Amino acid sequence: MAGRSGTKAVSSFDVSRCHSHVAGEITDFRPEDFLARREIQTFSRYVHFGFAAARMAWEDARAAGALDPDRVAVSIGSSIGASSRNISDGVTFAELGIDRVHPMCPLQYCGSLPSEVAIVLGLRGPAYSISTACTAGADATGLAMGLIASGVIDAAVVGGSEAPILPLLFHAFDRLQVISRLNDPPERASRPFSRDRCGFVLAEGAGMLVLEAEDVARERGARIYAELAGFGATSDAHHHLHPAPDGRQGARAVELALRQAGIGAADIDYVNAHGTGTVKNDATETSILKQALGAHAHRIPVSSSKSMLGHMIGAAAAVELVISTMSIHERVVPPTINVVEPDPECDLDYVTEGARDLAPHAVLSTSFGFGSRNAALVVRKYEA
Repeated sequence: MAGRSGTKAVSSFDVSRCHSHVAGEITDFRPEDFLARREIQTFSRYVHFGFAAARMAWEDARAAGALDPDRVAVSIGSSIGASSRNISDGVTFAELGIDRVHPMCPLQYCGSLPSEVAIVLGLRGPAYSISTACTAGADATGLAMGLIASGVIDAAVVGGSEAPILPLLFHAFDRLQVISRLNDPPERASRPFSRDRCGFVLAEGAGMLVLEAEDVARERGARIYAELAGFGATSDAHHHLHPAPDGRQGARAVELALRQAGIGAADIDYVNAHGTGTVKNDATETSILKQALGAHAHRIPVSSSKSMLGHMIGAAAAVELVISTMSIHERVVPPTINVVEPDPECDLDYVTEGARDLAPHAVLSTSFGFGSRNAALVVRKYEA
């Protein structure tokens, strides 16, 4: 909400051969505050982030002992997952042989985070790992929402975690020319909806929430931040990297979420946009919002948290759902920073002047990912 960027020069490896030199890199995280030493050594960085966020969400929900563990699921999105550990294990095997490979290496390939959350928190419902690129956190949340609505489970720990800042991926994204080359100063590298944008800032992190059936939450006196009201997902079936120019399927995902929520376009008070800062995505997303919300799209604030946080890939949608939820709870919406000069194709209200006091009743959170994926979530103020 303060409009400060977390982007800085990459410090964990040499990026001198890349055009991009910046990332949303976490440098002050202490996994030992959340995990035992053996677990830290066994699991990769994305598990460390994800478990820390899951434990904080679980403790904030005061759910331990209050929910039937047989009816609590775990559903977490991550697209890069344990890649850093898989790569290092592969190098160890190639250089030093099988005797030096960590014996728990196979677990890294099996979506280890949901299992670790379930084991440590003692949750015995289904545990799902969702890998759908940049919509993974939204898709994981939508899956759990459906299971709760159908009565299969009472609650779920949902969200996303990602640790993609590693040499192989960073150099590959740089060669794809999808990450920002605006290195000086680093905090201005991510420029969603600005005319001079040239790519997203790769970032790491995690966001988790506890979802509950309304009757279960009310019966136990849970603190309810907001209601998750709608989810929609579609595919462009178009391209591995670029969204379909017409934006029709992205708009349909928004329309499906609105329909499930039982509200119309005019009921949305704020949009937490995908807003990556890539040339094609920002213009297409603006078109999507106009198609799905009509003239109302011009009357409501739309902002990109990625202007400050960067793009966490599979964790992005989950972190943005947290922000959307807290915008309702705290009655304020975050800004979009670094819009130096507005792009004529991006002509909505992007909250460029700083955080805005507002009491949104219904918030739309959009996500659009590699592989033609689209997802939308509607969260609204809870009213019994």
